Amino acid sequence: MRNERHNEPLSKAELELFLQYLHRFANHDVDQFADMQVGDPEYPVYVSFSRSPGEGFDPEVYRRP
Repeated sequence: MRNERHNEPLSKAELELFLQYLHRFANHDVDQFADMQVGDPEYPVYVSFSRSPGEGFDPEVYRRP
């Protein structure tokens, strides 16, 4: 599934769906961790999902949407 609307921000409805899918992904697909590279290949964004915060990070700094 590819969406060619990369130059547009998510609408409120799309953001809500994204967060719902993100929660579902975290609950069902992340065992210990998942690392991804997303976005523009020339300016990628590196995303890490894990079951614990990174070493030295306080869990309180993470915002829960």
